[in-house]
Formats: sequence, structure tokens, C-alpha cells
Amino acid sequence: MTINLTPTQILAAVGVVVVLLWVWRASARRAKAAASAARAGARLLSLTGRVLLMAGAIVGVQWVVITHPGDTTLLLVVLGLPALFAAYTLTKALTITTHEGPRGRGERR
Repeated sequence: MTINLTPTQILAAVGVVVVLLWVWRASARRAKAAASAARAGARLLSLTGRVLLMAGAIVGVQWVVITHPGDTTLLLVVLGLPALFAAYTLTKALTITTHEGPRGRGERR
């Protein structure tokens, strides 16, 4: 049994295959972008939860020490240590640094 196809039918079949491949790739890209966005959202939510948990723990310890006065050194440590961590983090985040890679041949600084 032989299959006789006209050039128009062959061209139509190739066109259908190309369109199917194009749709498949586009849907794969959309799915990849959606998965990436979901991971970014989950990371942000996870980070927010950890920050809130640690902030609650710090505030709780500070509240206990402040409401039960007695040791001034303990009060200064409980209030000062989180302030040091916060200052370090903010200073690091707000400091502008530049990185200059190795110079190529003939490049000026």
C-alpha cells in the first residue's frame, strides 16, 4: 500500500507540527515562569515568617527583663545586643560597594 500525498498536504502537516511545537514550548515557558513566581513568593513568605518569629522572641525576652527589674547589666545586654545586630544588618545593606574586576589588556582605569 502506498501513500500518495500532495505537496499541499505535506506542507499543511509540517505547519501543524510546527504550530503544535510552538504552543508546547510557549506553555512550558509559562509554566516555568509560574513555578518561579510561586517559589519566589514562598521564599518571601518563609523569610517574613522567620523575621516575625525572631522579632517576637526578642520582644518577649526584652519584655520579661524590663517588667522584672533588678539587674542593670542584664537590661543593657538585652536591649543592646539586638540593637547591635540591627545596626550591623542595616549598615551592611545600606553601604554601597563596587567591584572592579581584573583589567583587560590595554584598558584604563
